Amino acid sequence: MTEFLTDYGIIVALACAGAAVLYGLLTTRWLLAKSPGNERMQEISAAVQEGAGAYLTRQYQIIGIVAVVLAIVLAIGLDIETAIGFAIGGAFSGAAGFIGMNVSVRANTRVAESARGGVGAALDVAFKGGAITGLLVAGLALLGVAGYYGVLLLAGVEEKDAIDALVGLGFGGSLISVFARLGGGIFTKAADVGADIVGKIEAGIPEDDPRNPAVIADNVGDNVGDCAGMAADLFETYAVTAVAVMLLGVLTFNQIGAASVYPLVIGGVSIIASIIGTFAVRSAAGNVERALYQGLIVSGVLAALAFLPVTLWLMDDLSFGKDVSPLLTGGGGVPSGLDFYLCTLIGIGITAALFVITDYYTSTRFRPVRTTAQASQTGHATNIIQGLAQGFQSTAAPAIVLALGILAANELAGIYGIGVAVMAQLSLTGLIVALDAFGPITDNAGGIAEMAELPQDVRDVTDPLDAVGNTTKAVTKGYAIGSAVLAALVLFAAFIEELREEARAEGKLGELTAGIFDISNPEVLIGLLVGGMMVYLFSALSIESVGRAAGGVVDEVRRQFKEKPGIMKGTEKPDYKQCVSIVTTAAQKQMIAPALIPIVIPVVVGLLSFQALGGLLIGVIVVGFFAAVSMTSGGGAWDNAKKLIEDGEYGGKGSSAHEASVTGDTVGDPYKDTAGPAINPMIKVANIVAILIIPFLV
Repeated sequence: MTEFLTDYGIIVALACAGAAVLYGLLTTRWLLAKSPGNERMQEISAAVQEGAGAYLTRQYQIIGIVAVVLAIVLAIGLDIETAIGFAIGGAFSGAAGFIGMNVSVRANTRVAESARGGVGAALDVAFKGGAITGLLVAGLALLGVAGYYGVLLLAGVEEKDAIDALVGLGFGGSLISVFARLGGGIFTKAADVGADIVGKIEAGIPEDDPRNPAVIADNVGDNVGDCAGMAADLFETYAVTAVAVMLLGVLTFNQIGAASVYPLVIGGVSIIASIIGTFAVRSAAGNVERALYQGLIVSGVLAALAFLPVTLWLMDDLSFGKDVSPLLTGGGGVPSGLDFYLCTLIGIGITAALFVITDYYTSTRFRPVRTTAQASQTGHATNIIQGLAQGFQSTAAPAIVLALGILAANELAGIYGIGVAVMAQLSLTGLIVALDAFGPITDNAGGIAEMAELPQDVRDVTDPLDAVGNTTKAVTKGYAIGSAVLAALVLFAAFIEELREEARAEGKLGELTAGIFDISNPEVLIGLLVGGMMVYLFSALSIESVGRAAGGVVDEVRRQFKEKPGIMKGTEKPDYKQCVSIVTTAAQKQMIAPALIPIVIPVVVGLLSFQALGGLLIGVIVVGFFAAVSMTSGGGAWDNAKKLIEDGEYGGKGSSAHEASVTGDTVGDPYKDTAGPAINPMIKVANIVAILIIPFLV
C-alpha cells in the first residue's frame, strides 16, 4: 500500500507540474504572436532585453563558480546524491527566473501596443506575461522535487535517505534565491535612486523621460529585481517547504509513503486550480485590481475544494512512528484526515489575511499611506519619520496572524500540521508570482509609452495598470515574507528532529538535545544574539551597496548632462549603456559579502556549539520577520505616498510636498526592494545549512 500511494502520488505531482510547464510554453507562444509595436517601441524594448540578459548572464556566471565549489564540498562531506540535488535545485531555480524574465521583457512593448485597444486587451497581455513566470515557478519547483524523489526511489534509495538528498535540492534553490534577490535588488534600486535624484529632483524632468541616461537601467532593474528575484525567492520557498514537510512526515508517521507524497500532491492539484484561475482574470468596468484578485480568489477556492479528497485519500488512518517526539505530535493523539484538511484551510486563510493587511499598509486608499503623504507637507524629515513609524506598526497584525495560525495548526496536527498549512499557503504561488511579475511588465509598458511618445489615450491605459502593478508588487512581498517565516519554522523543527535522529544513532541523544530550547543556557542566548545580528548586518551591507552603486549612477548622469547639453534640448541622445554597465558591475561585486553571511556564520557557530546554532536559527527567524515586514511595508508606504501626491493631492507634482515624498521614496527603495525581500531567502538558507551540517555536529 505504501508503494502504491508513493508511486501514484509522485505521478499526480509530475503530471500537474507538466501541465504548468505546458501552460507556460503555450502562453509564451500566444504572447510572442502579439504585435510588439512600432520601430521606436521595439528599439526601447530591445535595449531593456539586452541589459536584463547581460545582467543575468553575468550573475549566473558568478553564482556558478560558488555553486561548483559548494557542490564539491557537499559531495565530499555528505554524499553524491545531495550534491546532485543541489545542482538540480540551482539549475531549476535559475531557469525559472531566466525564462520568466525573458518573457517579461518581451511582454512590456506588447502591453503598450495592446493598450491602443483599451484596458481589457492590455490587462490580458500583462497578466498572461506574469502568469507564465508564476506557473513556471510552481511547475519547475514541483517537477524538481517530485522528479528527483521518484528517481532516487527507483534507484533503490530508502525514503528517508532520498528526502535527505532533497535537502540539497532546497539548498541549491536557496543559493540562487539569495543571490537573485540581492543582486537584482541592488541593481534595480541603484538605477532607480540614481535616476530619481538627478532626473526628478535636480533636473525636474518626469519619470521615464527618455532624456534621463539612467532610464533604461531603471526599466531593466524592474525585471531583474521584481521578476527574476521574486521568481527565485518563491521557487526556493516552495521547494524547501515541500522537502521539509516530507522530512517531518517521514519522521512522524509509520505510513511514510503517504506522508512523503502528501505535500507534493497538494502542490500538484493547486497548480491545476491556478491554471483555471488565470482564465478568471477579466476586467470588469475597468476595475483592474478586482480583475486580478478575482483570479486569485477562484484559485484559492478551487484549491481548498481539491484538498479535501486528496487529504482523505492519503492522510486518514495514520499512526505515529516509534519514539516520535512531542514536538512533532503536538502532545496529542494521531490527527485525522479532517484535522489535516483544516490545516490546509488555515494556510489559505493566512494568505488572505496577509494580503489584506499588506494592502492596508501600502495602498493609497488607506490611512498609513495617506498620513505619510500628509506629513510630506511639513518637510522631508516628517515624511521620513512617518514612513518609519508606519513600517514599524505594520509588523503587529501579521505577527498576530502568524501566531494564531501556528497555534491552530499545531493544536490540530503538531508541527507537521504547521508544515501542511505552509504548503497550502504556497499552493497559490503560481498566481502570486503572476501578480508580482505583472508589476514590472506594466511599469515597463508605461515607460515605453512615455519614451516612444505614444498618444495620450495609450498612457491613460498604461498608467492605471502601472498603479495597480505597484500595489500588487507590495502585497505579494507581504505574502513572500509570511510564507518564508513559516517555512523557516518548519525547517527549524526539521533541524531539531534530524539532530535527534543522528544523536540516537550515535548513542548521544541526551547529551546533544538537553537544553537546546533553554533560554537560560548561555550558549542558546549567544546564538539568539548572533542570529539577530546576522539580519541587521545582512541588511546593512545590502542597503549600503545600493547607496554606493546609486552614487556611481548619479555621477554618470550628472556628467552626461554637463558634457552633453543637447540631451535636455532633445538634440543629443544619452548614453544609456553606461548606466546599465555601472549598476551591473556594482551589483555583481556588492552581492557577494552579504550572500555569504547565512552560509558561513551558521557553519562556524554550529561547529562551536550545536545549542548556539539552535538559538541562532530562532534569532534569525524572529528578527528577520520583523525587519523584513517593517522594511517592505514602510518602503511601500513611502512609494505610494509619492504617487498619491503625484496624482494631485497636497499640491501635486512640483510642490514642496512632492519633493519631500520623492526623498522618502528614495530612502524606501532599498528597504522594500533590496534588503527587505532578500531577508526571506537569507532566513531559509541559514536553516538549510544547519540541517546539512548535522552529521558534523554529532
